[in-house]
Amino acid sequence: MKRHLLFSCLLLCFWHAQAQNNTDDASYNPHDLFTQPFAPPAGNPFRSANGIPGPAYWQNTASYLIHATLSEKDTSVAGDVTIFYSNHSPDPLEYLWLQLDQNIFKKTSRSVAASKYPGDYFGVLDAVHGGYEIKDVSVTYAGKTYAVHPIITDTRMQLRLQTPLHGNGDSISVKINFRFNIPLNGAGRFGRQYTRQGVVYQIGQWYPRICVYDDVEGWNTLPYMGLGEFYCDYGDYDYYVTAPATMIVYGSGDLQDPGSVLTPQEIQRLSQAAQSDKTVPIIGPKDAGKASTRPTATGDLTWHFTMKHTRDVAFACGKGMVWDAARINLPSGRKALAMSCYPVESADDSAWSRSTEYLKASIEIYSKNFFEYPWNVAVSNAGITGGMEYPGMIFNDYKESRARLWFLIAHEIGHNWFPMIVGSNERRYMWQDEGFNSYINYIATDLFNNGEYVNADAYREKGFFASRDYQQFMEYKDPLMTLSDAMTEEQHYQFYGKTAYGLNLLRTVVVGKERFDYAFRKYTEAWAFRHPTPYDFFHCINNATGEDLNWFWKEWFFTTWKFDQAIGSVNYVDNDPSKGALITIVNKGKMILPVILKIRQSNGDTNTIELPVEIWQRGGTWVYPYPSTHSIDKVMLDPEKLLPDVDRSNNEWSKK
Repeated sequence: MKRHLLFSCLLLCFWHAQAQNNTDDASYNPHDLFTQPFAPPAGNPFRSANGIPGPAYWQNTASYLIHATLSEKDTSVAGDVTIFYSNHSPDPLEYLWLQLDQNIFKKTSRSVAASKYPGDYFGVLDAVHGGYEIKDVSVTYAGKTYAVHPIITDTRMQLRLQTPLHGNGDSISVKINFRFNIPLNGAGRFGRQYTRQGVVYQIGQWYPRICVYDDVEGWNTLPYMGLGEFYCDYGDYDYYVTAPATMIVYGSGDLQDPGSVLTPQEIQRLSQAAQSDKTVPIIGPKDAGKASTRPTATGDLTWHFTMKHTRDVAFACGKGMVWDAARINLPSGRKALAMSCYPVESADDSAWSRSTEYLKASIEIYSKNFFEYPWNVAVSNAGITGGMEYPGMIFNDYKESRARLWFLIAHEIGHNWFPMIVGSNERRYMWQDEGFNSYINYIATDLFNNGEYVNADAYREKGFFASRDYQQFMEYKDPLMTLSDAMTEEQHYQFYGKTAYGLNLLRTVVVGKERFDYAFRKYTEAWAFRHPTPYDFFHCINNATGEDLNWFWKEWFFTTWKFDQAIGSVNYVDNDPSKGALITIVNKGKMILPVILKIRQSNGDTNTIELPVEIWQRGGTWVYPYPSTHSIDKVMLDPEKLLPDVDRSNNEWSKK
């Protein structure tokens, strides 16, 4: 009997263990591993509790000297990069980590392995002979130069140092020779566009870059998988691009040798554009591709650019592009130059011929409302890329026109504020750049040319600019705080739209425009050229607005909760309307927001009442005593449809 009892107990334990294992397998949820819980950190000497850099805040710097050659013969870029790296942290560094983003196109990359079947969302499966060829890596430290054997892991490279790089300002330099083949479409961020006049090359992620070492993660070494973009330190760039003499190279920053690579007429027209608020043609459609636009028709030319205090650079080049420019007027009185370069087939009055106008207007709006554009030149280039941003350089689809082109240019150049000026970690928190940028795009669209495109259909389409239509969010299953590359590919646009919608809610309903605009600008100014985390943003807005918005940060960014307010009932005190009405409001969803009530009495008197979120602190039902004098004909929740209510059928009560 005891033996049978023991056997039965063992069998029961086995079944329980198996059931537990099956339950564990069946209940796997990627959010448990790839979405952070809401856990606001306390302030510290590095990051203050009020959301600004603390007195001991530090970040490392990385400056670059690059020599590169673009070869049309084998569609490659080859050259060398020297990185001048300063360690301002308190920690000694025994090794360095670098980003090798081109390695996403290697057949063995994690992105290739993690590409969902069927489909190739980032265009990595068909890359032929992709990735870097790295050789001759050397380090110079304390006057000594030595070779280093790189440890390459997917899109990262570790360099183990002979002597640790000390903290508090110690410096080191690294030199690397590199080469890669230019993909046709580089994960939607660079590539080659074949046009009537030849190939337009858009070149980004083109040199090995050092990873960020910060006070939050240490070395930030998340691999480049395709969706999560980039996280880079700031520094000065000095770079040279050698290309066939028949090409014109457009780069981030300031061209240092115009007399060597441009004709006297082009230099004169650029000078004219720098004084003009209207677009000035540098090379018109009829002249694009002609020999007269180049100082020589044979051999190669080397273009020299510099850019100060930036986290990256990119360039575009081609043989037969239209080129125009205009002056940018900045709030301080300083001037900059907006330029566009695009294929002849894109030169239409409703298309790329307005690119410079759009670029100039966007920069002037963002500079006035958020932070002044810090560089001297901005370039909008048309090519294969659907839309991609770099400091001072944006790549856009050459086929776009009208409202869609305005949105595209306003969005991509807007990234020069988030994350090129405010340097958040795109690889980890995509919403902190894409969403913030989409939010400021709305403001730019409202202000551009007397609202020319405010009513355009594209303004409300699903995607970048869908944040004024909440219904799409009903289907979202991933919280915004999901790791960038862990977001479902089909749903990643909520990084744009849901974030922008949430910021607009804070601005227009929860906090108010004056206080929120002030707080958002304070955040931008405090973290310009620095590395904020999401919690730095949350703390900064809380403090500058004077509101504890942690309830909002939790529900909007860390959950997929839905919002559904309803009118429960309308009764009268002692059944007498003249003694007041008792309006019962029910919060049926898990998300909370303020209440907006529009009440109409039988005598025609109408009032709109706003109730704060604090009414929900004790439960999901609230009785509002309204001082009525007559019977009530109608009560409406959210009459202007400002809130993201997923079921408006229960938002109205009427006497009928």
